[in-house]
Amino acid sequence: MVSMDTLAFYVFAAIAVIASLGVIGQGNPMHSIMLLIGSFGALAGLYILLDAPFTAVTQIIVYAGAIMVLFLFVVMLLNVPREEPAPVTAGGLLGPAGFKLGAGLSVLLAIEVIWGLSRLGIAGFAQDADAATVSSVARIGNELFTQHAFAFEATSILILVAMVGAVVLARREH
Repeated sequence: MVSMDTLAFYVFAAIAVIASLGVIGQGNPMHSIMLLIGSFGALAGLYILLDAPFTAVTQIIVYAGAIMVLFLFVVMLLNVPREEPAPVTAGGLLGPAGFKLGAGLSVLLAIEVIWGLSRLGIAGFAQDADAATVSSVARIGNELFTQHAFAFEATSILILVAMVGAVVLARREH
């Protein structure tokens, strides 16, 4: 009999994979954003199964909440039209040579992943003394706002500049 954790893993994994494939397969940018939010939600479920509730909540608040609202705002502000499918030609990246190149790169990626996992071994999953305290919210906050304060503030300024740039690009001239 399959345990509830295993069943939940397969459900969340299937939702994440299907939604992620839908993001890149959609022609409508609004549908892509909604599918990406669904993918982020499924990833949060997987984090909960990994006993990482802080990471799951952060995934929901930061990515599905703030970042995706920003994407949604920019897409609505820019009024991005529906994407038209590219014409299929005999040559180029959509032809047989492009498919062969893609298949070759996929095989190369699979070989690299298998090689990396084989080098990781059992020792790669060993936990050190500090690994157990990383999930502490107080410790993460202390590290974030003391040692990594500059990177935190630089990221917030970068996001602000991106939003201002989107507004400037989207404004209409009268």
